[in-house]
Amino acid sequence: MNASTGLGDGTARGAGRGRRGSGRRWLLWLPLLATLLAGAWLGLKYSSLGQRAELGAGYLAHVVCSCRYVGNRDMASCDTDREPGTEIVTVTEDSKRRRITASVPLLASRTARYDPEFGCALDRP
Repeated sequence: MNASTGLGDGTARGAGRGRRGSGRRWLLWLPLLATLLAGAWLGLKYSSLGQRAELGAGYLAHVVCSCRYVGNRDMASCDTDREPGTEIVTVTEDSKRRRITASVPLLASRTARYDPEFGCALDRP
């Protein structure tokens, strides 16, 4: 038929069907993939690795809170108090509320508050 459009040789029709079918197959596998990812995340969060991440975040939140508000040092100075292996823990400060939050991405987050009467204490998890 028309050689420039490829009609009549069957290649254009066959390629189109394959793409539509693979899109439908992807929709069938999507719930399984989501379930596997959720299971992997829950497995990490509640394993010993997740417990260590929770412990490390709490420890660092308390140490930095004490350094910042009890010791009246700036955050750059408090960064030198980190223990080796805590590089993955992210620390943020809320100076208005006098809170330090330390978090391990996707696994743990702990907050320590400063009270002028009692010093720094971790919030309940």
